Amino acid sequence: MSRKQIPVVVLTGFLGSGKTTLLNHLLRRRAGNRIAVVVNDFGAIEIDTMTVAGQVGSTVSLGNGCLCCAVDASELDGYLERLTRPSARIDIVVIEASGLAEPQELVRMILTGDHPHAVYGGLVQVVDAAEFDATRARHPEIDRHISIADLVVLNKTDQVAETEHRRVLATLNGLGPGTPVVSASYGRIDPELLFDPAVRPDEEEKARQLSFEDLYEDTHAAHDDHASHDGHLHAAYESVSFTAGAPMNPRRLMAFLDSRPPGLYRIKGFVDFGAADPANRYALHAVGRSLRFHPAPWGRGAERRTQLVLIGSGIDREALLKELDACQETEPRASRDAAVDQSGMWGVLRYVPDLTEPEHGPESGSGAEPEGPDPEPDMP
Repeated sequence: MSRKQIPVVVLTGFLGSGKTTLLNHLLRRRAGNRIAVVVNDFGAIEIDTMTVAGQVGSTVSLGNGCLCCAVDASELDGYLERLTRPSARIDIVVIEASGLAEPQELVRMILTGDHPHAVYGGLVQVVDAAEFDATRARHPEIDRHISIADLVVLNKTDQVAETEHRRVLATLNGLGPGTPVVSASYGRIDPELLFDPAVRPDEEEKARQLSFEDLYEDTHAAHDDHASHDGHLHAAYESVSFTAGAPMNPRRLMAFLDSRPPGLYRIKGFVDFGAADPANRYALHAVGRSLRFHPAPWGRGAERRTQLVLIGSGIDREALLKELDACQETEPRASRDAAVDQSGMWGVLRYVPDLTEPEHGPESGSGAEPEGPDPEPDMP
């Protein structure tokens, strides 16, 4: 059975903030991923410019590998169950909430839903820099939405002076202390903030049809690069790679994760806890305040090490690496094995969903490598 976990991202923001523009950008720059988009209304999503492979009820299947579903909140749970099945072959689900939706309720449905193949991918709040004060006056609840967001995209920054830009940034930092804020124009953020490039078998890549994404690249690449500040979409955030040959001390690592520094949005990778659990490596998935571990047996002959990638805005690379270095076990392996404190794993196991379910916990007798995030150090 596949262990693949499908990220489910909630995209929210008040009317006119630019969330649909951001969503269209993600569809065009999907890095080979098959995206399922769940919306309250098709609205301005550019499905009419794509090749529509077929339409059944409220579901539109797009020829470029995307899927669009028009649903209301009561239908969401059922759609997530269907879209995250392995047979759907979806890589990421993006829920575009209505401009007046309550994001906290959508997040609750994802976190409490019975979807073994889904993993919470974060709440992204889009904010209109040019209309920020007016939006707060009309919709004071925006302050609460910002405070619970995992990532804030300050959009339309090209429409305000630099002093106004800085003032809004300061206000956002006050409303959501520690929450990463990425400035953007035309909703153009780097998709790798939300999902990784798809890795397909060579034969699948050779056989696939030309997609809308390919055609868009040829026609619009020059314009997009200019509008995206010479194509440097990644300039607003940093990616830090960490590798350790020594096992990680579970207590120290949990102390680090429980006090994540401001601006740190995503952590992904694999952790070796050494003698604390010699049979398993732990896939780590953290987005915003959400944290999950997924243990699975080490592959036969696998090199035992920890590999993590940390992504955020305004983060201190050297400080992060220093803190993670301090999480490593410092005693020689023989001494560690003799005096291992099994209770140190209790904090980790709190974040392992459904230990009784094989889908989430260790599987005895399996030497297969689990599917998960790609923690390679050279990732951009």
